[in-house]
Amino acid sequence: MRTIGGDHLALRDQVLAELRRRIVDGDYAQGERLTENRLADDFGVSRNPVREALRVVEAEGFVQILPRRGAVVATLDETAIRDLFAVREQLETLAAGLAAERATAEDVERLRALLAKASAATDAEDFDQVAELNSAFHVAVIEISGNRWLASLSSAIYHHVHWVFRVGAAKRAPHSWVEHIRLVESIAAGDRTAAVEAARQHVEAAATAALEPDQAS
Repeated sequence: MRTIGGDHLALRDQVLAELRRRIVDGDYAQGERLTENRLADDFGVSRNPVREALRVVEAEGFVQILPRRGAVVATLDETAIRDLFAVREQLETLAAGLAAERATAEDVERLRALLAKASAATDAEDFDQVAELNSAFHVAVIEISGNRWLASLSSAIYHHVHWVFRVGAAKRAPHSWVEHIRLVESIAAGDRTAAVEAARQHVEAAATAALEPDQAS
């Protein structure tokens, strides 16, 4: 594992970004205990920036601080997943509709380029890259929507969306990209109604896959 140091980010922010990444990518498993000493050793830093980073990821919902156990990686239970996808559906359908109205030819090419990269990563079974591209695709649609408040709200949940996707990426990826193609074609056609429906169906399918993993294969 890489250690921290040496760039322009504040040390706590470096630790925070790496801690969050390791949780989302599954390097630290759900339910795993994370002591300050262990994390300090993992990152090659003192305990102070670790303690500060743990407070942030606790507030974000990635860890729980439990009596006599300390920090434990949170579990993606059914309630958390349902709540996440309820919010995600509202944000992504709005973004899709606005993107259909506002997308330029260059915007559509940007989305199609991401689809092509994701297809190649799926074929190569590079699911770390697939998960990264999945997040990049959704961020791109939100940016194309042109609504800065939507972008701000979405940024608050997308680490969690990435976390959920990463857990089941191997099974979910082929289905996800077919749904993304449908969304891009609706945006390219300037069809707001079709784009909203494509986004809604995609989020519902993703929620089903997260809640019922056996249905994703």
